[in-house]
Amino acid sequence: MLRSIHHVAIICADYQRSKAFYTQVLGLRIIAENYRAARQSWKLDLALPDGGQIELFSFPGAPARPTTPEAQGLRHLAFAVDDLDAACARLTRHGVVVEPVRVDEYTGRRFTFFPDPDGLPLELYEAG
Repeated sequence: MLRSIHHVAIICADYQRSKAFYTQVLGLRIIAENYRAARQSWKLDLALPDGGQIELFSFPGAPARPTTPEAQGLRHLAFAVDDLDAACARLTRHGVVVEPVRVDEYTGRRFTFFPDPDGLPLELYEAG
């Protein structure tokens, strides 16, 4: 029945800061950007390289994430990369703090975590 993930929705605290992070630091392309006056909310649709999307929302007064990374609900969002070292270097150049690279004990693949501007845990997973 299910084919793929179409999109992941993220609510941010500072819309301009998060927009810059996802477009300039992570390099995602903007599909559409709309201000929804009735909700006092921005909605930014971003294209992932595999055809999926990230929807970035701003909502006034949205509460912060309670804990990281072990709160109930979505634990983290992982992105596949071909070259983990190059991806980490790009993030570091943009001032993003990247955790030390680890190796998945089951697959032998390298991965690391880093936060988005709101502390949402994001992962880079070296796909091969």
